[in-house]
Amino acid sequence: MGKVIEFGVLGSLQALDGQRKPVDLKGPRHREVLARLLIAKGRVVPVDWLIGDLWDDPPEGALGAVQTFVSALRRALEPGRPRRAPAKLLVTAAPGYALRAERENVDAWRFEQAVAGSRELPAEQALTLLDGALALWRGPAYAEFAGRDWARGEITRLGELRLLAVERRAEAALALGLAADVVADLEAQVTAHPHREDAWRLLALALYRSGRQGDALGVLRRARTSLVEELGVDPGSELRRLEADILAQAPHLALPARERHPPRRPFFGRTEELTALQQSATALGLISGDAGAGKTALAGELARRLLAEGWTSAWGASPEDGGVPAAWPWSRILAALGAFAEFPGDRFALRRHIVAAVARAAERAPLLLILDDLQWAGEETLDVLVSLAVEPPPGRILIIGTYRSTEVGPSLTAALARIARVEPTRVRLGGLPEEAVAELVAVVSRREPEPAPVKIIYDRSGGNPFYVRELARLYDAEGVAGLSVVPEGIRDVVRHRLAGLPDRSREVLRQAAVIGQEVELAVLTELTGDEETVLRAVEDATRAGFVVEPEAERVDFAHALVRDTLYDDMTRSRRARYHARTAEIVERLRPYDIETIAHHYVRARSRDTAARAAHYARAAAERAERRFAPHLAARLWRDALSAHDLREDPPVRARLELVMGLVRALALTGDLDAARTSRGQVLTAMGELDDPDLSARVLGAFDVPAVWTTNDDEPLARRVVAAAERALAALPADRVAERSRLQSTIALESRGHGSARAHDAAADAEALARRAGDPVLLAFALNGRYMQSFHRTGLAPERIGIGTELLALAVQHDLPGFEVTGHLILLQAHSALADFDSADRHAAAADAFAEWHEISLVGVFTQWYAALRLAVEGRTAEAEAAYRSAAFRLNATGMGGMARGLLPLALLSLDRGTVDWDADWGTCHDWAHALRLLISGRSEEAATALRTLPASPRDLLYEVRLALEAEVAIGVRDHAAMRRIRQELLPAADELAGGGTGLLSFGPVRRYLDGLTDPSAWA
Repeated sequence: MGKVIEFGVLGSLQALDGQRKPVDLKGPRHREVLARLLIAKGRVVPVDWLIGDLWDDPPEGALGAVQTFVSALRRALEPGRPRRAPAKLLVTAAPGYALRAERENVDAWRFEQAVAGSRELPAEQALTLLDGALALWRGPAYAEFAGRDWARGEITRLGELRLLAVERRAEAALALGLAADVVADLEAQVTAHPHREDAWRLLALALYRSGRQGDALGVLRRARTSLVEELGVDPGSELRRLEADILAQAPHLALPARERHPPRRPFFGRTEELTALQQSATALGLISGDAGAGKTALAGELARRLLAEGWTSAWGASPEDGGVPAAWPWSRILAALGAFAEFPGDRFALRRHIVAAVARAAERAPLLLILDDLQWAGEETLDVLVSLAVEPPPGRILIIGTYRSTEVGPSLTAALARIARVEPTRVRLGGLPEEAVAELVAVVSRREPEPAPVKIIYDRSGGNPFYVRELARLYDAEGVAGLSVVPEGIRDVVRHRLAGLPDRSREVLRQAAVIGQEVELAVLTELTGDEETVLRAVEDATRAGFVVEPEAERVDFAHALVRDTLYDDMTRSRRARYHARTAEIVERLRPYDIETIAHHYVRARSRDTAARAAHYARAAAERAERRFAPHLAARLWRDALSAHDLREDPPVRARLELVMGLVRALALTGDLDAARTSRGQVLTAMGELDDPDLSARVLGAFDVPAVWTTNDDEPLARRVVAAAERALAALPADRVAERSRLQSTIALESRGHGSARAHDAAADAEALARRAGDPVLLAFALNGRYMQSFHRTGLAPERIGIGTELLALAVQHDLPGFEVTGHLILLQAHSALADFDSADRHAAAADAFAEWHEISLVGVFTQWYAALRLAVEGRTAEAEAAYRSAAFRLNATGMGGMARGLLPLALLSLDRGTVDWDADWGTCHDWAHALRLLISGRSEEAATALRTLPASPRDLLYEVRLALEAEVAIGVRDHAAMRRIRQELLPAADELAGGGTGLLSFGPVRRYLDGLTDPSAWA
């Protein structure tokens, strides 16, 4: 069956190949057929059912349409299946079709199995299993088919299973002492599904075990209200019994000690910190850090490791909202140690009671006591901690206290001062290193992430483990695009922490968020109008961990997520005004910083500043182009256009130049379809204006390098050439630069024509460029000359000369786009001469360039070249797979002029037994048809087809067509044709037929010359 396909239906429908890359599932009807078969779980779905499910009123030809959908799906799901070999995945089985996928290859089937299997497992194993199962969900099951009758039942069933899984996971977590971890999930469960009594029960129990007795009783009251008011029924016996037990603080609600250690979870980084705590020379260790820094996780890992050495551990956490009895964390610890009892009311007696209980427990085994969230601890809790730290009882006791370093209040400050003399082991947790972030992302997303999203997650999270997990979940569900938003969980945490700042400090932070991730204090001071307020706000925010001070005149947000939360929570009108004022300030203080000025003016979205926004965005886009940052340039050109269109009565001529800037950037980034559409619109508008000067500027602005000799849109190219000819006729002879650009445009857009006019245009453009002494003009002209260097065969040495000069010129004058063009031209020309060592060097250089500048189109050419290298080494099977992969990538680029017919030609060059003669052969169709007739024994028809062949385009495939034509001529013994073809091929005697493409080869030209001279020598 080839590479295993994995199907995902817990969200939008997807299929992933063996490298977990998406499989193209074609159109919506194809996807609907696949979803319908997946719901059948391997059972046969009759064709009549499929037709009825797809259409309310089936059209004529519905049966044929279904067969077409199935055929296309088979090709997509089993791309390596030989023709006429039976399908193994999507099979035909009377009276219809079935999908024979394995259970482990469909996420919904794995999920269902996991939920069923969790029922009898121990809590720790059940938690791990259910965590993995719930992580499979990317959204509602069969999300895009929610309105279809055939899907509704399965969607409902899977949704119910998910609710059950959430509750079973909570049950397991509660059994393991992780009550606080499940509160948020259960709160969401009861809010969305208020009639699920078990969810209410679990939420109340989780709150109680988290030290939130009042909240637990409040939840039970909410449950009663919901059930009575909406259903007219009283809560069931379990809810009533739990309420009574909470009011009585029944001992059985606390977990026994043996169940209190946390579950085994992946642990990342923190190796040095863990070692320091394990080897602590004192009885006290303190772990501090920001919220979400992993303090509890580190303490948990320490507990797991010491448990393996025979230690007993017990946990107690201080609740944030209070409302619990004095020394609540110690009551949790003593309960875990089996020493639960009512505490005496006297503070001294309380301390003595707890110390004695700890001492008795330490007599039985080494003891680890963990006090979580000391920043919220009451004085009684801290008083006992100080007493045990300063005068520890006999036995091996290690106390670990965790607290948020950004929320240290007076009580904890005093306690830390009192225990400082015992020199506790202190661990301050910062962000995880990038390597550990990558490991954590891989575990959360269940796949090996690419370096780019890991870098984004690392930068946005600052390495904070909680932030990393939340972002990794977004990445798993939505891909890289999801990383631009702030996950709701993080947003809620940040808002809660911001609420602790004074109002004026929060307002200053909001203004800083508009300025950006890095904030110059001079700009912030001018924006707020009060230096002292800014300095106070910086002090507050630094203490709270929101900002850091890398230098005296600048602050940076500690996490991009904090800045984004502040920014997103402002109204648009307030943001816009802050942006406008910031732009004016930076314009005055740093007029050279055009990117920053453009950023703020564009985001001000004001008619009053629209002209300045367009001006600065255009200047920034042009600077990005000079640095060869086309992705950034495209964004800035769009910004310039958006601002320009916001103006009152925006000038049309200026808009056309902005659009051409965007067209240029889009072409370089690989968005060729959008570039062609916009360019066509510009041509139409330009024709209406009838302005030769404007035409010259606009047409000449598209100086995007090119290396393929067939136009992707020939009608558009003809329109461009006609417009360029009109502009040339109207321009004076002394406008050297404009005339050179227009001549180069004609040469490039007339590629493959082989016309004398196009050849002359290339020569004129080059002469004018050399006369002007402008390296950019000359590079553009050399590119045009290259496009017109296919009027006869055997010109690979000439193209090496063009590529060498273009590369040297580009390196000398820093023209990156033409630099990579030079490498690709030289790759092609050296391949023609079978000089693969040189071609390899240029391919490697092009790949390095593409990776550095993120130019995906370059990789299209080098991927095809890699397949060619396999072919010339005789590794046919590997070459075929490589060609198919390269063609799949090429088809998605919008380069139709290159893509049409290329894969069939490549496969023909490898093995004629697997060729699909009915494929689209593009510009080689007539030549392939003649060869097909010859191979199938229809010699007379082949001879007729040979005589009626059209004139070959003069392009990169010229020698390929001649090679195919030569084989037919030899086969039918057409001596006149043989002589003509031999004369045409003779200049390329030392080349590979088709090698000049850098993509494929039909072998040495000399072999064809020998056969044309002596047909008996042809094999």
